[in-house]
Formats: sequence, C-alpha cells, structure tokens
Amino acid sequence: MGAATLLYTGASRAQPFPAKPIRFVVPWAPGGSTDVLARVIGQKLFESWGQPVLIENRPGASGNVGSEVIARAVPDGYNILVGSMSTHAMNGALYAKMPFKPVDDFAPVALLAYVTNVLAVHPSVKANTIPELIAYAKANPGKLNYASAGSGSTNHLSAALFEKMAGIQMTHVPYKGGAPAVTDLVGGQVDMLFTGSTNVLAHVKAGRLKLLAVTESQRAKVLPDLPTVAETLPGYEMAVWYGMFAPHGAPPELVSKLNAEVNRIMVLPDVNAKLAPLGTEAVTKSAPEFARILKADEQKWGRIIREVGAKAE
Repeated sequence: MGAATLLYTGASRAQPFPAKPIRFVVPWAPGGSTDVLARVIGQKLFESWGQPVLIENRPGASGNVGSEVIARAVPDGYNILVGSMSTHAMNGALYAKMPFKPVDDFAPVALLAYVTNVLAVHPSVKANTIPELIAYAKANPGKLNYASAGSGSTNHLSAALFEKMAGIQMTHVPYKGGAPAVTDLVGGQVDMLFTGSTNVLAHVKAGRLKLLAVTESQRAKVLPDLPTVAETLPGYEMAVWYGMFAPHGAPPELVSKLNAEVNRIMVLPDVNAKLAPLGTEAVTKSAPEFARILKADEQKWGRIIREVGAKAE
C-alpha cells in the first residue's frame, strides 16, 4: 500500500499544472468589483487552460474571512485569493487581532488592476483646483468636512494623508458604507469625498459634483485631463489595487506560470472593455515586483493608520 501511494503521488505530481479545477476565493460579496474581476480572469483561464475556475465568495470582517481561507489552504497552486490593498496593506494595522499575517502568510502572484480614485467636491465648495482647496482650508481651519465609508476606509485614509501633507485641518464625517457618503455629498451635507470614480462620475456629468484630482501618482487614462494630487503635493499617492495571492509556500514555478498567464489576460482588449465600467486600469507586474509593492504599501499605510489612530469598525 505504501509503495502504491508513493507511485500515485509521483504520477500526480508529474501532471502539468493545472490538472484539476482551480479555486478562486473572493473575500467580498458577489457582484462587486473584486468579484467581477475574479470571474473575468477565471473565464479566460478556463479558455486557455481547459480547467474550470471555481469562484467562492467568502465576505466578512473587511475581507479577513475570505483571506484567512487561503492563508490556511494547501499551497499547491489550486487555491488562490483575489484580494485588494485593504486586506493586505491596511487591515493588519486597523484590526487589533488578525487571523493571519497579511504579508507573510501569502505568496503574491500578480498585481491585477488599479482603481481610478478621485477627489469629488460639492459645487458649493469655493475651490476648483487642489491649490485653491488647500488655500481655503488653511483660511478656514476645520470648516471643510469630508465623508468616508468609515474609520480606516480608503476614503478616510486618502483624506487623512491629504490633511497631513497639505498642513490643513478638516472634519471627518464617517458613514456606514460608501453609498450613503455619496448621497450626502450630492445633497450638500458634506463637502468632499475621496472615492472610486465610478461612484461619482454620473453625478459629475449631471453637474451635481465636481472633480478636483485623481489620487494615483500618474494621471488616469480614463480621466486624462484631471490632474493628480501629487502635482500640487509631491509624493502624495493613494493607489488602490486588486491583487492575486496564493498561500505562502506555493511552488515558485506555479506562481510564475500563473503570473505569466494572468498578465497575458490583463492586456486583452475584451478584458479591458469589461474592466472599464468598474473604473479600473489593468496592470502587469512580475510576482517579485508585486511583492515589493505589497511590502511598501503595508509599511506606508500601517504608519499612517497608527498616526491618525484609525480602527476597524
């Protein structure tokens, strides 16, 4: 029996990867941007490799529930997490107790896409540029207020970093989610909001809101005429990304194979056409490059979260 088992194991290992269905765990509910992204990539992997990709949604605790599933999974290349910057670069500092180590318990596979993140303000705000906004805030300390989806959200941290780098004081108005924050911004109950572009573009086109900048280090392809915050505040960056991870210990050759195929998929025209409505721009990086970005972002946002005293709600 022992010899037979060894022979079977050796034969199974000799099979080319993938030899069976691959599991994608998405730590958010179905229908969201991460879920759509996972399904688009999964379908393309099935078309090229002939093995189904099974999507498993495991929402809860700001992505921690689903992420823990993969952190504890067998590192054989068949268990993959499609996660985000918040789960791996922010949650470790936001939560007093984490069920996993956001960096050490994972093998970064591929950086997938960046979200086009913008600063939207109500038309009543007497500023049309970032320099004008900073000048107004300095002349009126605490008068400007900004909405967020809650303490420690990317909305909150974008604004906290902006305050710090601009040397201004504003008032934080946290909401229980992004949708009510946008609603009150449109209604004029709050002055400004850092958020994904798709959450506000319809209101901007209708004249109910105005955009001042994008938060990435470079101008966005979808909004090429909109300046970056960094053009006024050099070094400012809130680059919200989606990424793919395997459990720590995944074979490097499988990580490399997944990385190469996912990078091929992310530049396909039909894939980008499906990502555009999500306000995302596809990225292609090697696994080691993604690992460096992950570690740098964990250090950066961990420091900022501790400085502003943000905690998970």
